[in-house]
Amino acid sequence: MAVPAHDARQEWLLEARGVSKSFPGVVALDDVSLGVATGSVHALVGENGAGKSTLMKIIAGLCTPDSGELRLHGRAVQLDTPRRALQAGIAMIHQELNLMPSMTVAENIWIGREPVSRLGIVRHRELRHRTRTLLERLRIGVDPDTAVGELPIAARQLVEIAKALSHESRLIIMDEPTSALTERDAEQLFTVIGELRAAGRAVLYITHRLDEVFAIADQVSVLRDGRHVGSDRPANLSRDDLIRMMVGRELARIYPGAPGVPGAVVLAAHALTGARFRDVSFELRAGEILGLAGLMGAGRSELAAALFGLSPARTGHLSLDGVRVRIDSPRTALAHGIALLTEDRKESGCFLMLSILENLEIAALGREFVRAGVVRGRAVREACGAMSRQLRVKTPGLDECIGNLSGGNQQKVLLGRCLLLRPRILILDEPTRGVDVGAKSEIHELIARLAAQGTAVLMISSELPEILGMSHRIMVMHEGRVTGTLDRDQADPVQIMQLAAR
Repeated sequence: MAVPAHDARQEWLLEARGVSKSFPGVVALDDVSLGVATGSVHALVGENGAGKSTLMKIIAGLCTPDSGELRLHGRAVQLDTPRRALQAGIAMIHQELNLMPSMTVAENIWIGREPVSRLGIVRHRELRHRTRTLLERLRIGVDPDTAVGELPIAARQLVEIAKALSHESRLIIMDEPTSALTERDAEQLFTVIGELRAAGRAVLYITHRLDEVFAIADQVSVLRDGRHVGSDRPANLSRDDLIRMMVGRELARIYPGAPGVPGAVVLAAHALTGARFRDVSFELRAGEILGLAGLMGAGRSELAAALFGLSPARTGHLSLDGVRVRIDSPRTALAHGIALLTEDRKESGCFLMLSILENLEIAALGREFVRAGVVRGRAVREACGAMSRQLRVKTPGLDECIGNLSGGNQQKVLLGRCLLLRPRILILDEPTRGVDVGAKSEIHELIARLAAQGTAVLMISSELPEILGMSHRIMVMHEGRVTGTLDRDQADPVQIMQLAAR
């Protein structure tokens, strides 16, 4: 499909014309052109590293193109800073949240735009009222006075959305806005998007969830390896059409076939109570994928943190192979063969200023790669290189700064870090969050292969198809309690949501 030619009858709000951008060793964008119409939702899809986020950062003034131009309402513009983009009516909701944890929700949303008195003193009552009015309009149930750092990741995502919409911008860029949201929260966001469209605003929407493209988009554009493959109306395309355009190949299936039969119980939790969860008991078997489902605030991530020793449970106990143990720190967890993939790769996963090699090796040093206190540098590099290739991380090399990678490729590196530990028990908190359909299939195959080799997997996911497609059993939590456990053959979305919303 070719890029649609400019139509004089079409009112373009934004046009990108021949935009190119390169970073050391990587061509991120190569002569990309597309247009976004006023009062429309324009979806942008492609694999991780296809150039989607780079194009959005150029439009939002976060980086400048090497060549090409941007036009607003037909006029060429220079958007070389985020402030200029905001002044031009463009706001961006980032995939990696840009909030200040120590500040309140209200302070984050209105930073730099706070209502002040003639003496320059912030009028906090008006600030709270303004924030509460905005949150109520968006149906976001968050207290304006709560510190952002105290909120779960999904609630922070909603605050980021509110912050962008507070600018009353004409074009709102949403980079994976539902990646940390439950289906209920996502539906709430789609309602807001519909209201924006009806008000004549445009939304440029990056997503890896293809169902969202068909649900909300008026137009979809596909990038692959930095090039614009084509644009069309979703009604003219099938899901398979989009996948072929994105990956340049057929994708047999997103989820692996039927899983194998689990073995003996490896991990048992007995009446665990801790931060945001109470009286949680379950068993996890060798070779089993136990899915953990629930809505925002259900306590799933807090349970994962307790199992890994980040914030140990206050009461109850754990058993490994039938022997009672105390996991009071990540070091203890690693010593027992437990690894955790965190849900927030930016805040608690990646060391953004370090290289891919340093991010991969950091957890494995001290095990087989150290002898007599000396690191076996060549062995480490070979193992990390093999892991990077196995996970198909798109990078010029291991010495590339991980902060230069796309979010999905950062996620692959973090998963590789866990796998280098060769864990017996692998806890995955949203393992495919912000990952494209091709990489998602690869990660699913890898998880299934690990389970087939005997690894016990506890997988937290907000995507019901992923939970249903990957799990032997599904444990559901609501407000900190386990409300039910379903076998794979018994489970369906309705049952899960009934248990999650009790």
